[in-house]
Formats: sequence, structure tokens, C-alpha cells
Amino acid sequence: MHMTDRILLVEDDARLAEMLSEYLGAAGFRVATAPLGATAMQRLASASYDAVVLDLMLPDMDGLDVCRQLRAKSSIPILMLTARGDATDRIVGLEIGADDYLPKPFEPRELLARLRAILRRRGSSASDDRPLCFGRLEIDRAARALHVDGSPRVITSYQFALLIALTENAGRVLSRETLMDLLKGEQLEAFDRSIDVHVSRIRAAIEDDPKRPRRIITVRGAGYVFAKVQN
Repeated sequence: MHMTDRILLVEDDARLAEMLSEYLGAAGFRVATAPLGATAMQRLASASYDAVVLDLMLPDMDGLDVCRQLRAKSSIPILMLTARGDATDRIVGLEIGADDYLPKPFEPRELLARLRAILRRRGSSASDDRPLCFGRLEIDRAARALHVDGSPRVITSYQFALLIALTENAGRVLSRETLMDLLKGEQLEAFDRSIDVHVSRIRAAIEDDPKRPRRIITVRGAGYVFAKVQN
């Protein structure tokens, strides 16, 4: 993480937004706030940010819609805040492109830790300039770009880091626990099978038929393996 990282905090609770802005500012971030989804989209279109902290419940639109619109055009890290207790909402958030989520109420210290973690994943995924090529699939780690047959595909920073972990260990079966360790071992996922959700999103981006994957294969009871060569 760079101490000049710019964060857009999308939160309609003015008191909470002010408190979090001060806390994150003291931690070295430059924080801009947006109380509405529409305001957030305007700011993201007119300025550059390194990550978005996005409340799920906004007065003008659902935070999931904001996440969906943003992810369609950008791979910027998104940390979703949700007061909803239903795990389905959290899974949907991950499926449409959020990198991580944090249920309310939360400690500002945990928000800071999760934010630093997704920014660290973004940085570590670009640490090697050499692209990874597997047939029609090309992964440019320096540019954090993913292409299939030359066509760009958009995935989240968490999913990009997960794909790198799988491809750098191509041909080797990796358990969910091993994958978490490879992703710095941070306990960022608060419900079981969340790795499965992210793998599903990666498959949707790179597989011809995500329901019959040929690149990322599930090994029942063991984990996942990235196939070096397709049959």
C-alpha cells in the first residue's frame, strides 16, 4: 500500500462517513466521500481512485447496482459494507464483483486491515512483469490485465490474485486453505465456500463453458487445479 492511496467512501450516514474519513486519513489515506450512488459514479468518472468502500444500502440506489456498474468498466478494488445479515447478499456482492465485504457494525481497525489487504493483493499481483500464457489465455501481471483470444476480461483484484495463485501452481491441486495461505493467509472471508464463489467468477471470465470448466478443475474433496494443457 502507498501512503497516498486515494479511497472513495460511499456512505450516506454522514456521521459514520466523517468518522471513517478521519480514521483512514490518520492512517495515511486520502479519502473522498459520496453520500449517493449517483454521486459516487460521477466522482469515479472524473477522478482516479485506488479503492472504493461501498455501503450496500444507499438512499438513491442499491449498492449492488453501483458495484455492478462499476465492475463492468473497471477492476478497481471494492470493499462492500453491509448491514444485512443474509449470507446471500454477501455472496451476490462477491459474484458481481466486490473484492471483500464487511458487515456492520464493525471496528474501524478491521476496515483498515481489510482495505490494506485488498490494496496489498493488487500490488503483489503486479510484482512480476512477465505475462503468463496458457493457450488462448494471457495474464499480464504488470498491467493487471486478463485476455482471452485477445479480448479483455474484467475480474476483481481478489480474483486476479487468486487466478495468479492457481496459474503459478498449474498442474498442482490446491486446497482452499492453501489458496488462502497463498493469498497472504489473511482471514478475510467470513463464510464457508467463498473461494468457490470467486472461482466461479473467474471461470465465467475465462472458460468457454463455465459449467464444464477445462482450465480450473474441481478435484472433489481436495480443492482446485489449474490445467496446464487442455484436452
